[in-house]
Amino acid sequence: MTRYAVGRPLGSVLPGRDCASRVRPAITGSMTDESHGRNIALLIDADNASSQTLDPVLTILAELGTVNIRRVYGNWSKPALKGWRDQTVRYGIEPQQQFDLTKGKNATDMKMTIDAMDLLYRGRVHGFGIMSSDSDFMPLAMRIRQDGLPVYGFGTSKTSEAFRQACTRFIDVTALRPAPAPDTVNGNTSATAAGKTAMDPELLKLLVDAYDAVKRDERGFVNLSELGERAGNRSSFDARNYGYKRLSDLIEAVPNFQTERRDGGRIYVKRVR
Repeated sequence: MTRYAVGRPLGSVLPGRDCASRVRPAITGSMTDESHGRNIALLIDADNASSQTLDPVLTILAELGTVNIRRVYGNWSKPALKGWRDQTVRYGIEPQQQFDLTKGKNATDMKMTIDAMDLLYRGRVHGFGIMSSDSDFMPLAMRIRQDGLPVYGFGTSKTSEAFRQACTRFIDVTALRPAPAPDTVNGNTSATAAGKTAMDPELLKLLVDAYDAVKRDERGFVNLSELGERAGNRSSFDARNYGYKRLSDLIEAVPNFQTERRDGGRIYVKRVR
């Protein structure tokens, strides 16, 4: 007896998708030759995202590929969405109108989810960005990742842990805003907030556990990119959440680790305490 799921035989290949495309490797580094030609979709919940952080969000998504699909969802009759209306023209974003049919219910979430699943099953998207602090998108992020595609979430510090962990990476958009110039006292630069954050016990434990999980060379060093991959596998870890542009910058600010650059520019890390 033939079994069916969602109107097609189990194990069948969706139109336009071969078996190799069903599991795509997650991309964790910066823009590389491998990411060229990758089609990325950015879906924005205008009710729960700030238009002021759109530019750095697009820059971060460039790690995955080219953001060819850009859609923002909301009820455009709301005065609060004026900032997003202005951004649609500047950044070439397609506005999606969604009326508030029932008071207290957000129909935007459902429309975004439907569009995301349509894009997923067409097989022409290699990664997603979701701009929202709404925890309702946790199941969507999990479902996309189950198909082998990376999901970058962008929200505020108030975003639930459930949505954060459902994403391949979650970036706190408040950390993307330019930091004020450091104060100086008698010519000495004071400690920055980022430096203090780097000593957070949970962050330190995550980095130490990732270091312990990577194979070390005869001198006790591990490849930084491998350490970053292990940390990312355990959580939606991203150095930008701690005020650093790169993982190497964050590691260099943690006194528990020593870094070393070798031939080819590769960075290696050793735990010293």
